[in-house]
Amino acid sequence: MRILVVEDDRLLGDGIRSALQKAGETADWLTCAEDAWHTLQLEHFDCLLLDLGLPGMDGLELLRKLRRSGNELPVLILTARDAIEDRIAGLDAGADDYLLKPFDLAELKARLRAVTRRYKGYSDTTLQIGELQIDAQAQSVKYRGQPVTLSRREYGLLQTLAENAGRVLSRDRLEETLYGWGAEVESNTLEVHIHHLRKKLASSLIRTVRGVGYMIDKAE
Repeated sequence: MRILVVEDDRLLGDGIRSALQKAGETADWLTCAEDAWHTLQLEHFDCLLLDLGLPGMDGLELLRKLRRSGNELPVLILTARDAIEDRIAGLDAGADDYLLKPFDLAELKARLRAVTRRYKGYSDTTLQIGELQIDAQAQSVKYRGQPVTLSRREYGLLQTLAENAGRVLSRDRLEETLYGWGAEVESNTLEVHIHHLRKKLASSLIRTVRGVGYMIDKAE
């Protein structure tokens, strides 16, 4: 998944982004709420990791602004504020979960999986579409009961398409999810990943919608 980290502590923000990327996620990082607000109007993310104590517009104000605008993006608050009143304020403002600093990366990843699963409408770690089975916790794939070995990018692409089964996703959306900011992507990279997935799974699993993008059909 693609995660936006909003944290003004540069050492911590860069550390979170790097740790998530090493764990196989796509993570982008900003240091102020104003930039995050504008970015979220233009780009797609699967989750927002939000610090409360930001300069200028604080985290709670950004969260309230997002919810008032109808943005339902899952939000996980990261903060050193441990007073119960602060936690209540964050949850009442529309946060999906709350994690106190310092935190363990394994717990952060587990909470990310939980809030995004709820948002995307499935209750456990396994996503089943016809003969395709994806375990988000283990980051493993089975097709027709047999395990399939995928690269990190192939897995991320397949998971994104599967979580949006029945919807056509544009090339830009898929590249943003796989690479985030700053990555140099060859013009045919996405097509290469699609080709490999079709060879490893089934040529008919991922459909090309000409001029629009790619999709996986919903299971009958």
